[in-house]
Amino acid sequence: QLQASGGGLVKPGDSLRLSCVASGRTFDNYHVGWFRQAPGKEREFVAGINRVGNTYHPNPMKGRFAISRNNAKTTVQLQMNSLKPEDTAVYYCAAEQTSDSQLYVPRRRNEYSFWGQGTQVTVSS
Repeated sequence: QLQASGGGLVKPGDSLRLSCVASGRTFDNYHVGWFRQAPGKEREFVAGINRVGNTYHPNPMKGRFAISRNNAKTTVQLQMNSLKPEDTAVYYCAAEQTSDSQLYVPRRRNEYSFWGQGTQVTVSS
């Protein structure tokens, strides 16, 4: 079971750090991704880190968002800087168990089997 936390209400330009943990296990053999879904919109990919530590951030998030994993592989975090009102959404972490040592970082919803409950991020002045 995945649990996302760290959301909240912030002002434009502020930062937030979201965390994703897996109950009773580590992310040692998982790809992990962050997605977000705003009201009335499709769920979109925000950032991903694969089993071997390669990361991928779509162009709209590059330079503002950064995904990372702690050395113990118990937590995957999403650092979000320079937040904008359009970043307002429910943010979900997702994981896919794997033994791959690939360069590719999964970025599609159907590439992840396990999903957390989401954490709300609201950016408003």
